[in-house]
Amino acid sequence: MKRFQHWLKKWMVNYMDLPADVIMDLPRLTMIGQLHVYIENHRGVVRFTDKELRLALKEGELVISGNHFIIKTILPEEILLEGTIEHVYYEIP
Repeated sequence: MKRFQHWLKKWMVNYMDLPADVIMDLPRLTMIGQLHVYIENHRGVVRFTDKELRLALKEGELVISGNHFIIKTILPEEILLEGTIEHVYYEIP
C-alpha cells in the first residue's frame, strides 16, 4: 500500500504540477547566500550548537554546518538560522 501511495504522490507532482514539498511531505529550504537559511516542514531540532544544526525530517536528518549560528526564529515546523553556512546535506538512515 505504501508503494502505491508513494507512486501516486510522485504522479501528482509530475503530472498535476503540484508542489512536491506539500504532496510528499518534504522540507523546503530557502537560502540567502551563506548568511541565512529558512527551513520549513521539519520534525524538530535534534541538535544545535554554534557550528551545527540537525533537524529531524520524515526520513532522516538535515544537517547544516558552519560557524556563529544563531536561531533567529523557531516555530513547530519552521526555523530561521543565521550564521556562516558552509555545508547543507541529508543523512538518510
